[in-house]
Amino acid sequence: QVELVESGGGLVQPGGSLTLSCAASGEIFTINSMGWYRQTPEKVREQVATVTRDGIPAYADFAEGRFTISRDNAMNTVFLQMNTLEPEDTGVYYCNIVPPLNAYWGQGAQVTVSS
Repeated sequence: QVELVESGGGLVQPGGSLTLSCAASGEIFTINSMGWYRQTPEKVREQVATVTRDGIPAYADFAEGRFTISRDNAMNTVFLQMNTLEPEDTGVYYCNIVPPLNAYWGQGAQVTVSS
């Protein structure tokens, strides 16, 4: 059974930072690229960043230079370090494989950027 559990969300002021974690169960973590996705109030769910099995990252334009994705294969965990957060980054953040599968969406982590 595959399970992805996101954590680390919260309320942060503009310009602040948060680090999200995603713990993965099952074999999906070791055989797949992993990604972070987000659902903002204004948009459909969009890809934020991805990381290959070997740790090679890729970012959406809005995340480049502000967000850092990484993974710990020994712990089956993928991280998203978010800096210089903006109110437009508010939303629910999810992890999933790349490309994502509907069956793997978890509860997500709420990120709210507000003063």
